[in-house]
Amino acid sequence: MASERFPVTLTINGQKIVRDVEPRTLLVHFLRDDLDLTGTHVGCDTSQCGTCTILLNNQAVKSCTILAVQADGAEIVTVEGLEQDHLHPVQQAFWEKHGLQCGFCTPGAMMLAAYLLNQSEPLTDESIRHQLDGLLCRCTGYENIVRAIKRAKEIIDEHDEERFQETAQSTRG
Repeated sequence: MASERFPVTLTINGQKIVRDVEPRTLLVHFLRDDLDLTGTHVGCDTSQCGTCTILLNNQAVKSCTILAVQADGAEIVTVEGLEQDHLHPVQQAFWEKHGLQCGFCTPGAMMLAAYLLNQSEPLTDESIRHQLDGLLCRCTGYENIVRAIKRAKEIIDEHDEERFQETAQSTRG
């Protein structure tokens, strides 16, 4: 007997996706198995490790805790959606500051970083470490991840300043 399937409509990395899914399918498995977005890693399926972190409606969530049908209508960004043509500031900063070693937790850490960078609160070592509390990383000791997130903020601020200067020059003449 075939399982009942339900339609879901999602916007994933800027693309509208319509699929039928089984009601018990976890979002992480839908992303990986149905959409081939394998950058989102599966570590535990129990919300313990954070390797499956994505942005769901601009919130950092562990995709192993949500059924695909529960995400119907949502806007999702996975690590593949950070940038298409060049490195996102988070990716650049993780590379510069060696914010990865084995790489298994890196997609989740990068998505947490992307979430933090979109918040209005100032980024301190303490606030970053607090957010990283839900991420299990056995290799880095977290220090380089904290440095990478702070560096990503610097890159974004530098880019914003360059854009401001370009706009100011173009309005002068």
